[in-house]
Amino acid sequence: QLVESGGGLVQAGGSLRLSCAASGRTFSNMGWFRQAPGKERDSVGIIRKSDGITVYTDSVKGRFTISRDNAKNTVYLQMNSLKPEDTAVYYCAASSWYAGSSKEAGRYDYWGQGTQVTVSS
Repeated sequence: QLVESGGGLVQAGGSLRLSCAASGRTFSNMGWFRQAPGKERDSVGIIRKSDGITVYTDSVKGRFTISRDNAKNTVYLQMNSLKPEDTAVYYCAASSWYAGSSKEAGRYDYWGQGTQVTVSS
């Protein structure tokens, strides 16, 4: 089970931190995806359990940071310099088996319920 928290409303240029607590089992890779209204779900970035290496989608590089506390089985998404186009439902995802660097959603078999992030202009 994955439970997200930390979403909300923020002005453009502001920051938010999302958390995702995993329970019930240990996971390999974890990551964040988002879905804006009328659009498909896209990857934000992932973090590998083995070495903590992160991979981000181009639109968030330099603004978003994914981190992970393996002892707490928790992954975080620090979002800075937020833009209105970052508005979306953000989903935490985890893989029970995948340990590579792909952000492809099909490699992640556990999903959170989603948390709304709204950035006002």
